[in-house]
Amino acid sequence: MHIILPGRPEVTQQHGYFHAGATSAIADSAGGYVAFAVFPENTSVLTVEYKINLIAPAEGDHIEAVGTVVSSGRTLTVCQLEGFGVQDGRRTLVATGRQTLIRVNGNGDRA
Repeated sequence: MHIILPGRPEVTQQHGYFHAGATSAIADSAGGYVAFAVFPENTSVLTVEYKINLIAPAEGDHIEAVGTVVSSGRTLTVCQLEGFGVQDGRRTLVATGRQTLIRVNGNGDRA
């Protein structure tokens, strides 16, 4: 699963890099969507925990998050998360992490 976030002032910090919160949020979403894709119908997904290591300044035209399923069980799924800064088509790894998600029966609505 790939998610792209275009660069704009609202998602950057004081030095012009993508904010860690924006980088982490799209990584969390990429993992969530890839886990959801392997779950059975009539189930949903919630993040139980995730850990992100920011390994380089996130800069570029946009950032891209990639989520990959590492292990999917009956209840819990573990995903690998990666974040890339992309400038003129060149990708630089800026974040890496791991995520655990839980499968929720039903569509996840609280009503």
